[in-house]
Amino acid sequence: MNLVAELQRRNVLRAAVLYACATWALAQGLAQLLPLFGDYGWIARWFVIAGVVGFPFWVAFAWFYEFTPKGLKRESEIAADASITRSTGRKFDRAIIVVLAIAVVLLLTDRFMLHGQASAIAGKSIAVLPLNNDSGEKDQQYFSDGLSEDLITALSQFAGLKVIARDSSFKFRNSTDDPKTIGAKLGVAHLLEGSVQRAGDMVRVSATLINAADGSAIWSHHYDRPYKDLFALQDDITQQVASALKAKLLDNGTAVLQSDRPPSGSLAAWDAFLKGQFYFQLGTEEDFKRAIEQFTVATQLDPDYAAAYAAAAQTRVDLTGYYLEAAEWPHSYAQVRVDVDTALRLNPELAAAHIANSSLLCNADANWEGWLTEARRAVVLAPENAVAYFQLSTAEAGHGRVASAVSFVKKAVARNPLNGFWRSWLAYYLASLGRLDEAATAAQQGIALQSQGALNYRILTYIEVVRGDAAAALAAAEKAPPGRNRDIAMAWALQLGSDRAAADAALANLLATDADNSSYQIAETYALRRDPASMFKWLDRARVDRDGGMQYLAYDPIILRYKDDPRFIAFAKKVGLPTTTDAKAMP
Repeated sequence: MNLVAELQRRNVLRAAVLYACATWALAQGLAQLLPLFGDYGWIARWFVIAGVVGFPFWVAFAWFYEFTPKGLKRESEIAADASITRSTGRKFDRAIIVVLAIAVVLLLTDRFMLHGQASAIAGKSIAVLPLNNDSGEKDQQYFSDGLSEDLITALSQFAGLKVIARDSSFKFRNSTDDPKTIGAKLGVAHLLEGSVQRAGDMVRVSATLINAADGSAIWSHHYDRPYKDLFALQDDITQQVASALKAKLLDNGTAVLQSDRPPSGSLAAWDAFLKGQFYFQLGTEEDFKRAIEQFTVATQLDPDYAAAYAAAAQTRVDLTGYYLEAAEWPHSYAQVRVDVDTALRLNPELAAAHIANSSLLCNADANWEGWLTEARRAVVLAPENAVAYFQLSTAEAGHGRVASAVSFVKKAVARNPLNGFWRSWLAYYLASLGRLDEAATAAQQGIALQSQGALNYRILTYIEVVRGDAAAALAAAEKAPPGRNRDIAMAWALQLGSDRAAADAALANLLATDADNSSYQIAETYALRRDPASMFKWLDRARVDRDGGMQYLAYDPIILRYKDDPRFIAFAKKVGLPTTTDAKAMP
């Protein structure tokens, strides 16, 4: 018996093609529909797995059975002259064409229609530009910025209203761009601009809601109010803008109204909080310390000020991660824990407190499940909070769900489109999925937005290393500003080249200057050198050191080249990280 001929006669090959096409079409449909109802991408993944498992059973079924006018019968029970396999084959052909057409339509819909809608500017979208400080005193800048950010927070409480985060909208301070250009860069249909003047006991605020497309004013108002009525003034502006945009407060059963204001209504405490925010945005080590001082003043003036405790905690997490030596971490994280616990006790539904706790659990405790749980909780409480989406993206990636991380970081970027750091993280996730061209584009966008960000060049280097392009990796590393990130990038890039002396020297430099703070990255360097024994040695040191790089273990293509090594599986279990991932290992 000719096996191929018999497979064709029994329509087994047609049945296999129909099964594959139907599975593909259904997977396409699930992938497009499930995101509308929440984070259910796992259903589509399990459907595909089930489809693969079911394939051999379907083929066996097609071999042994045949559909006849009298129902389903075993092929062996049908006389040769009674078989209708030719007629059944024609039906299979028609079914394959129909299912394949549906799959292609779904694919084109996903690529063009849905993506086009995502890129279109929503009518209910707004950016609050930084209110001009008309007080004539530079030391009052924090006050006008604080009012601007309070408006951003307040407007974020309205359902269906896309509000751009401070980090992006404040980039247009004193901008000469016209409203249409600003709206296009931020992806919004409306802009809120104005000015603030604080003089003694009075506050003067001018606010204008602008249609970004043509620059026309939709609503405008001028306020002269006593300083003691400041919160009422802000609420009035928020309600007027929301009314003009026909937006309603969030009411989805899970979201909780978020506020940075002190529960006592103390304007002095709020003033200190605004100063803390101002210093935090500057981002230097000294400014982080000044910010913590101001947040502490705010809590002293109002001991129930949960938002100030949460802000102090998050600032201290960033200070610890970016600037402090490893020996200083235990004391610093201990204070973070006190502030986080206080914030959560005072206001268990404050998203900022859960974000800070998520950061603490990841960086200080290596409590991976707590990290993810707290990040998810923050998104539930504040579904328009860009920082919450970014935090959740890091936790999802850390648990090996990189495709999910991409979807969440895209939501964060949509609300904060000019944040170069977040675009670089999107690039990292895309590289982990093997989508290297997309990753390089995202990394270049991050560099364009933050050209002096050494981490951005390090991530671009990482992408080219994963691609295996030694020349491009070295070119990217050499563009990074001097410092730890450049040292890491150079060590990675040179491992791919033919100059072994240079590769050895770069590793030696990393060991000499950054061993205490870069144990995970040193492990990656040894992985690139195909030295797994040294790699696992430094991974274990990273575990002992509580190195922040440990969170990358489940989606790092460099380390994952050894994912099938029993030592990797044992190590992942030891540190409590998953061994399953949708990331692609480097060859």
